[in-house]
Amino acid sequence: MITSAFKSSLLEGEIQGCGPLFRAQNAVPKPLRRQLFEAIRAAGTIARVDIAKHLDISPATVTTLSTELIESGLIVETEIARPTTDTTRGRPRVGLEVNGAASAVIGIKISDRGNSAVLLDLAGKRIGAATLPAPPERRSTDAIVDEIEQLVAAALTSAHLDKSSLAAIALGIPGMVDFDAGHVIWCPFLMDPDIPLRDLLQHRLGIPVRIDNDANLLAMAELWFGAGRALDNFAVVSIEHGVGIGYVQGHTLQRGGSGHGMELGHMTIQINGALCRCGKRGCLEAYVADYALVREAHTALAHPVGSTASPTEMLEDLFAQAKDGNEAAQAIFSRAGRYLAVGLANVVTLFDPALILLSGDRLRYDYLYAEEVLSEFRDLTQKPGRPPTPVDIHAWGDLVWAQGAGALALDHATERLLG
Repeated sequence: MITSAFKSSLLEGEIQGCGPLFRAQNAVPKPLRRQLFEAIRAAGTIARVDIAKHLDISPATVTTLSTELIESGLIVETEIARPTTDTTRGRPRVGLEVNGAASAVIGIKISDRGNSAVLLDLAGKRIGAATLPAPPERRSTDAIVDEIEQLVAAALTSAHLDKSSLAAIALGIPGMVDFDAGHVIWCPFLMDPDIPLRDLLQHRLGIPVRIDNDANLLAMAELWFGAGRALDNFAVVSIEHGVGIGYVQGHTLQRGGSGHGMELGHMTIQINGALCRCGKRGCLEAYVADYALVREAHTALAHPVGSTASPTEMLEDLFAQAKDGNEAAQAIFSRAGRYLAVGLANVVTLFDPALILLSGDRLRYDYLYAEEVLSEFRDLTQKPGRPPTPVDIHAWGDLVWAQGAGALALDHATERLLG
C-alpha cells in the first residue's frame, strides 16, 4: 500500500522524483539502506518523518541510514517548500533528496531506423541525449558494438562528461532477448543469432551493461516516469516496426520464467497465415506492424514494379489515401485494427491488467485505435458485472525507449551502489 504521506504529496502534486511509488510485491527484500534511498528518489524531496512512516521503521533508523548516505555523497539535505496554503511562520522543514551529481547512467535504444540515447543523473533527471542514424541494411555484431560505442560517446559529449561518471548502461533492442544471460537471441536487423551482446559491450566500454527487449523498456519508462508509477499492474503494447508488450505485475516488470519476456507480436492468431519477419506464419505482427501495412500498400496503391518509394513513404501515402477516402487503403487499416483488437483482448484474457497503454510511432495512424477497434476489443472482453479494461494512448516521442533503458540502468546502478 502507498502510505498517507506519499499519497498526500501525490495529490498535492509535490512528487517530482522517479521510480515506482510502491514497493515491489513478492520480490526478494532489498537492504533497508537501498529501500530508503529509493523512497527518497521516488518522492523527489521528502522529510525524514515521512520516510519513517512510508517504510514503517523508526525515526532513529532513518536518521542513522540517511547520515550514512549523506556521508557517502548519495543524498543531500534540502529545504521543503511549504504549500501555498500554509501561512505559518518558522523555519522550513528539512528534507532529503538524491544527489544527482553523484553518478550518471545511459539508456540506449537501437533500431533499424535510428539509434537514440539519454543520459540521466542518479536522481533520474535527463542531463543529455543523442540520436544517430542507423544503416537500413542488416548489421554485423561488430557493427552494432561500434554503433553503441559511438552513441555513448555522443551522449556523454552532450553533457560534457566522460565515461568515468557512468555507473551503468542499459540497452533496448527489438527481437528476442535473454535478459539473464545478456544475449540477443534473434533481432530482425542483425545478421548473427544468439549474440552475447552484454558481455561484448562490457568488455568494449568497461562499464556494467544490461540488455532487454525494447517493449519491456517501454513499460519501464511508464513504471519509473509515467502513468504506471502508482499502478499495481498494467500492460504497455507498442506498435512500431513490430508489435511488443511489457507487463508489470506487483509494481515489477515481468520477464517470464526464462527471462525472455513476452512476445505479443509473435502470438499466432491465424494458422498458416501471413508470413512474419520471424520466419513463421500467422503472427499478430504480420498483420499490424509497419512491414505488414507496406506489403498490403503495394496492392492498394498500385505501385509499379521497381518503385523506389521507401517503406516510410509508402506508409505515409497509404495513410493519406485512407484519410482521403480510398476504400482499399481504409480496408487495410481496418483489418489491422481488428487484428489488434484480438491481440489486446488476448492480453486482457491472460493477464487482466488494470490498464493497457498503447504506445509507439505507428499510433499516429489513428485507424489502429479508432472507436470501432476499441469497441470490438470491448465486445471480445466484456463479461457481466465486469467493467471494460481502460485503454489509453500514450505516445511520448522517440526518446521514450531510451528513457526506459535509462530506468533499467538506474536500477542496476542503484543495486551496485547500495546492494
